[in-house]
Amino acid sequence: MNRTPFFQAAALLAAAATITALPGAAHAAGPATPGFRVVDGRLVDATGQDFVLRGVNHAHTWYADRTERALSDVKALGANSVRVVLGTGTRWTKNDAADVADVVARCKANRLICVLEAHDTTGYGEQGGAASLSEAVDYWLEVASALKGQEKYVIVNLGNEPYGNSGYAAWTQDTKNAIGRLRAAGLDHTLMVDAPNWGQDWSHTMRDNAPAVFASDPDRNTVFSVHMYGVYDTAAEVEEYLGSFVDRGLPVVVGEFGHDHSDGDPDEDAVMATARRLGLGYLGWSWSGNGGGVEYLDLAEGFDASRLTAWGERLFNGPDGIRPTSREAGVYGDGGHGNGCSVAYRLHSWGTGFNADVTVRNTGALPLKGWKLEFALPDGNTVNSSWNAVVTQDGRQVRATGRPWTEVVPAGGAVSFGLNATGPGAVPTAFSLDGVACAKE
Repeated sequence: MNRTPFFQAAALLAAAATITALPGAAHAAGPATPGFRVVDGRLVDATGQDFVLRGVNHAHTWYADRTERALSDVKALGANSVRVVLGTGTRWTKNDAADVADVVARCKANRLICVLEAHDTTGYGEQGGAASLSEAVDYWLEVASALKGQEKYVIVNLGNEPYGNSGYAAWTQDTKNAIGRLRAAGLDHTLMVDAPNWGQDWSHTMRDNAPAVFASDPDRNTVFSVHMYGVYDTAAEVEEYLGSFVDRGLPVVVGEFGHDHSDGDPDEDAVMATARRLGLGYLGWSWSGNGGGVEYLDLAEGFDASRLTAWGERLFNGPDGIRPTSREAGVYGDGGHGNGCSVAYRLHSWGTGFNADVTVRNTGALPLKGWKLEFALPDGNTVNSSWNAVVTQDGRQVRATGRPWTEVVPAGGAVSFGLNATGPGAVPTAFSLDGVACAKE
């Protein structure tokens, strides 16, 4: 995929990092690594829990002044990870070790996993001035002081889309060489390697050579990343490609994807549904600031989290989206969930009907925006109306979401709403907030 110089990043992006992992399962310890590792084809965090990437890309190298707010906003929208665009100095201004260390610190402050990628390799062999994978390794070694000791929080993405549609046969050996140099230099992080062909691997170079590349890593700690744009415009193509890795026990990520692109119309619904079904992660392109004719890939208008685009609403809140499927990394110490919660349900029944006053409390360290509370009512109970929340019912299942004035539950704070229903009523036996079980008050 060719891009214009300014935000080729924008058009080449949508990095949906997907990892073969099912939420919540624990694994026996693999090789003695201090952070993330690959076990049985899955990405496992430092606590031994499967971790499935659910996040977005942020173009830090062009919008460094937006990074602090961007990370806070995507976390509040449910992301558990962010892929951060860095410049190596070959094509774009270098993000030095001090800057990389600051990015990592901001990711940790927001309880996000940082996927750091060297962007200057984009389209090597076809794009003039692009960096080679060897030059990308030079960069990672130069900023190694910001990486070492952060293996629990950082995944190193060797180089973005390291070949275009020319010369890509060299991808296999160049990738092996890059992995070998980083391991020899003492980098023990999980490494992520992007596919050639502008990330889309239409030639199946990465797919066919993945076993050999994985075996070349002495740590057996490499994850493969495909970028799904116009080449993947049908569900069959998405499922066949990702399934080929899963069937062979190889870890794969959807490195980037979007809802539209100049090279075709990717099937984003299939990408997200297949990722959920197979337990794979993804990172959508991109938070904001796209140019060069691909402005439609912005998830938020003008870096404003209150103005999500249709693509942003789809990625964060739609079926198989970030909010309903994301789980925080266990390394942050709360069992893999970003926000603890409790619910008070006060029932006022008169036999044939009832009102319920519901208080949703956020016991975590970060605000919850666009929350979704779910619970079940007994058979024969029907919700008639609600206040301070939008309440819908499907059979016994009830879902409540905030109104504009109650859509944010502050860290350590609460919001309340009420509902009226027919039937005798009963206090629900369980509540879940954004898919996380809540304590009952």
